[in-house]
Amino acid sequence: MFLVIIRLKNMVKDKQHKRPSWDEYFMSIVDIVGTRGTCDRGRAGTIIVKDKRILTTGYVGAPENCASCDEIDHELNTVIHEDGEKTQHCMRTTHSEQNAICQAARMGISIYGSTLYTRMTPCYACAKMIINCGIKRVVCKNDYHTGERSKEIFKEAGIEYELLNNEVVKYDNM
Repeated sequence: MFLVIIRLKNMVKDKQHKRPSWDEYFMSIVDIVGTRGTCDRGRAGTIIVKDKRILTTGYVGAPENCASCDEIDHELNTVIHEDGEKTQHCMRTTHSEQNAICQAARMGISIYGSTLYTRMTPCYACAKMIINCGIKRVVCKNDYHTGERSKEIFKEAGIEYELLNNEVVKYDNM
């Protein structure tokens, strides 16, 4: 019996639990937060963290008490880029980064000096909000097809930007 116990202990040691890094841990929470989204084109989530503590969360969705894309469809605008490329963007929703920042403001939570974790590189409008809120670090799971200007302004403003993989998020009806 003693030999069986020793063998069982050795089997447990061989299957050591690998604890996720803080970035991996928080990014997995971002994925869960995004499941609350109400626009099937994005379902993105964002969390804002300071000192390894979650301060606020946000997901893609229509303004409070307003109909969502999941209920009545998208409100698409066509954008024509400098190179002539046309893309469509849903205007009904508030971005997950914006919702996380709004929740902090609503609850009186300072996000100055924090880290923002999000599904993809923020759009240019969100990037400017992130900078003006005093967020110091942005960690993104994926890239955004029009995120180049955001990366430039993060660099200019001294914001630490990390992209965990180079996969570009694509939507239907882009």
